[in-house]
This record gives sequence, C-alpha cells and structure tokens, in this order.
Amino acid sequence: MTQMTESNERLNAIQKQIAKAAKQAQRKAEDARLIAISKTRSADEIRPLLDTGHRLFGENRVQEAAAKWPALRDEYDDVELHLVGQLQSNKAEDAVALFDAVHSLDRPSLIKALAKAMDKLDRHIPCYVQVNIGEESQKGGCAIADVPSLIASARSAGLEVAGLMCVPPSAVNPAPYFALLAKLAKDSDLPGLSMGMSGDFESAIKLGATYIRVGTALFGERA
Repeated sequence: MTQMTESNERLNAIQKQIAKAAKQAQRKAEDARLIAISKTRSADEIRPLLDTGHRLFGENRVQEAAAKWPALRDEYDDVELHLVGQLQSNKAEDAVALFDAVHSLDRPSLIKALAKAMDKLDRHIPCYVQVNIGEESQKGGCAIADVPSLIASARSAGLEVAGLMCVPPSAVNPAPYFALLAKLAKDSDLPGLSMGMSGDFESAIKLGATYIRVGTALFGERA
C-alpha cells in the first residue's frame, strides 16, 4: 500500500505540473500525454503505478519489454506500450508485435524493416521520426536536413508517421530545440511531438509536446 501511495503522490505531482504548464500555454492538460518510462524497472516496481490507473508506459529495449510486459498485460487491461529507445532493424517484427507505437524511426533501413513486419503481422502502429535535434554524434536520430525525405519515404512505404521525437542536448536550455522540433513538425503537417523528460517536460509542454516521457520523477531514483 505504501508503494501505491508513493506512486499516487508522484503521479499527482506530475499531473499538476502538466496542468500548470498547459494552462500557461493555453492548452488542455490532456493534450500532453504522460508516458511512464519503465526501462530497467521490474514488474514489482511497475505494478504500484498500474494500480493507480495509469496505463501508458514506455520502454527502451525490445528484449527487456518482452520479458515483463506480456505478463503485466495479462493482469491489467488497456495498457498502451510505446518503444522510445533505438530499434535495430532485426528486432522490427518483435517490436511491432509488442508495442503500440515506435518513437525512434530514424533511417531508411528501419522503414523497410517496419513496413515488412507490419504487413506480415497485419498490425499497423504509428511511428515517430526521431530527429538528432542537437546534431550530436553520439545520439540516434536522423539529421535535421533529412527529416522531409525520411517522412516521405516512410509514408510511401505505408507507415503512419504520427509526429517527431527528440532528445535535446543535456545541460543546456532545451527550449530552442523543442521549438525547432515543433517547427519541423508543422512544416511537414505532423500533429505529434514526443519531447520532454523528467527535468524539462514543462518547457516541452509549453512548446507543443503531445507526449512527454517521464521516468525518474515517477519511479524515483534508481538503486
């Protein structure tokens, strides 16, 4: 019960922050959906948040998600699971079978693999193009200049491109990067913006985020 109380308190605190940021931006709080990032968290750590009624979760790795989420989904109805980490092309079929959205579409080979997997499984899930918004060599995502052509390729392959995703550089003001992603999305007539994490989601909401990805602030510091 204590774990559920802590989860409730953390969730309520974040929901209040979401509502405040949305109000300041003259947006509805429900237009910025909260993805609880449960990577590296055990099923026992995840259950208290599920018990609060939260149903939207994100994972970074296909293999890790496959080890815990099928059983959790048997216990809890209506769970929505998003892949927010890098996806290897050879894991595309597993990802399509397990996840309800992919936030890390970043290259032509992955477009091909996902399209093939979706056709094979007859399961078509929305994808977000991940943009290397800070042009950092160590991060995934397509180059800013390649965004239009990658979107066009994905659409031609029959994928549903729902929006763009980014992870701004750390230790700098993220707002200009969120604003740039919003402009790129608008230029391509994309409604979805997956941006903002535990430390900067309020800024992301003010700049149009439709999905924010929060882990530590919901689950606490990792052991």
